[in-house]
Amino acid sequence: MKIIEKYNSVSLIIRIICGLVIGTILGLLFKELPVIPLLGDLFVGALKAIAPLLVFTLVLSALARGNDKLDSRFALVLALYMISTFLASVVAVVGSFIFPQTIKLADMATADTIPTNLGEVLSNLLMNMIANPVSAIVEGRYIGILFWAAVLGVAAKRFAGDTTKKFMEDAANMVSQAVRWIINLAPFGIMGLVYTNVSTNGLSIFTDYGKLLVLLVGCMLAVALIVDPLLAAIVLRTNPYPLVFRCLKGSGITAFFTRSSAANIPVNMQLCEKLGMDKEMYAVAIPLGATVNMDGAAVTIAVMSLAAANTMGIQVSFPAAIILAFIATLGACGASGVAGGSLLLIPMACSLFGVNADVAMQVVGVGFIIGVVQDSVETALNSSGDVMFAATAEYAQWKKNGKSLPTFLGGDTKVDI
Repeated sequence: MKIIEKYNSVSLIIRIICGLVIGTILGLLFKELPVIPLLGDLFVGALKAIAPLLVFTLVLSALARGNDKLDSRFALVLALYMISTFLASVVAVVGSFIFPQTIKLADMATADTIPTNLGEVLSNLLMNMIANPVSAIVEGRYIGILFWAAVLGVAAKRFAGDTTKKFMEDAANMVSQAVRWIINLAPFGIMGLVYTNVSTNGLSIFTDYGKLLVLLVGCMLAVALIVDPLLAAIVLRTNPYPLVFRCLKGSGITAFFTRSSAANIPVNMQLCEKLGMDKEMYAVAIPLGATVNMDGAAVTIAVMSLAAANTMGIQVSFPAAIILAFIATLGACGASGVAGGSLLLIPMACSLFGVNADVAMQVVGVGFIIGVVQDSVETALNSSGDVMFAATAEYAQWKKNGKSLPTFLGGDTKVDI
């Protein structure tokens, strides 16, 4: 018990950094330690297993007990999610025009489900919404989970008795506590994940696709450190960077290593609680953000598609590239409903410029190669943005109601952060 108490007394961030360092050292020194990668697999597997149930119970409970508290905050956070995703794709288009890239094509990638046009993406999105709710939870289809949790939550608010609503609240609290226990073991999981990446991938992706990676990561950092803070500053009319850096530290670090927005939902929920946010607000806003706030996916789709066009010698006009930005925005929002995520939406975007499917799928193959870095940064951007914009909408409501902002944003309200 003393060892456990000592472990819990150390900041989670410090423990994660220790796990990162140890995993890196072990990855460089030992190439085959089967137990270490297992720690990472167990951690991500546990989060992925519990996250769908957490989302379902939290959204169901929040809506069942709700008293119309979402109103303007919910509309604002949804608008911020969509605007930031579009601006991210614009940043990617501008970056690709300033620093045009070509791709050293790898072997063709294969996949079971490859959308060929925007209509198919939207069709997949709608079909996943009405999927069997039990199957949606088992398979981690968050569009379906959100849809049915919202439907049942609204119905429960109207027809369920107080005892039933209390049971829903207790169920959500039980699942949340289980998630906290899993998150407390994050340092061991991250040690395993880092070990796997370092021991198997080395530095080859930096030598073969270094310039492309720099452009992708540069665009994502520009969105995380300039575009998204600007949106928050316009809404809150204060310096947003204390909030930005708290979200990057509290959400982005774990998302970088887990490489899964879904797996990071419990982490974001815990961060929202520490930020003093209304549970009825973030219980809906965070799962929604994991589905539609896809800045990193929009950047990936736009950059990779324009690089494919450059590789084929196709001249892309700036107006056509702006159309690509709209397509990347809508496609990114539907990425969670398509097997393979944002990379498998590249052929759809490439078709806008006449790039044939064979070449487009080779570009997808390159995406999987550089995904060790690209997907990690993409997930960190997406996940930290979920919390930042949810907090922005929450704090904007505070100001509207005459309540002071948190102390770290220059106000008087103390929060446990």
